[in-house]
Amino acid sequence: MEFLTQLNTKDFLIYGLGFFAQSLFGARILVQWILSERAGKVVSPTLFWIFSLCGSFMFLIYGVLRQDVVILAGQTISFYIYIRNLQLKKFWLKIPLAARVLIVPLPFLLLAWTRLHSPDSFTALFDRTNFSDPIILIGGLGQLMLNFRYLYQWYYSERAHESLLPLGFWLISAVASLMVVYYGFNRIDPVLLVAQSMGFVAYMRNIYLSLVSRAKASARQPE
Repeated sequence: MEFLTQLNTKDFLIYGLGFFAQSLFGARILVQWILSERAGKVVSPTLFWIFSLCGSFMFLIYGVLRQDVVILAGQTISFYIYIRNLQLKKFWLKIPLAARVLIVPLPFLLLAWTRLHSPDSFTALFDRTNFSDPIILIGGLGQLMLNFRYLYQWYYSERAHESLLPLGFWLISAVASLMVVYYGFNRIDPVLLVAQSMGFVAYMRNIYLSLVSRAKASARQPE
């Protein structure tokens, strides 16, 4: 309650933006979850990557407003992995060329805009971050793992020549989400707390579906 009483209108708007971005991430998990339940196995729908890309850009803005380097670094990496998955899903070329040209540099345009129009905020992004703080290290490692899962997923998908969400993706997600929850708790960031706590449930369910699918595939193999 004390935390809420200290918030002003600007804070509520910033948190509102963060929750909106996380609602897009939540929508991607919900869509993926429903379609996976229907298929009885983990699937990688195109909507998952569309929601991911939109949510990533909104969360980049949130990271700038919160002056959070951990969020900015993580989302910049993820942004381009989402684009690659849309390419693998054969959806990227369906987007008009003008829109694609605008989308690709968005993370860097956002940082450039912040540097030009609010140099104090841009400087504060780095000055206020104590990289030797264990909490920052845990949060940063958790965020790196959330991005590493997409590098892993990217590598896995490139080998298969299609967009997939393998078991390792969900295992990394579950561990990383717990680390980010710890970071969000100490950072007093309700957006990270709510989003990653809810995400953890979905990650565990996908782990279960992946293991069940593997068990069924093994059972069908002739001895």
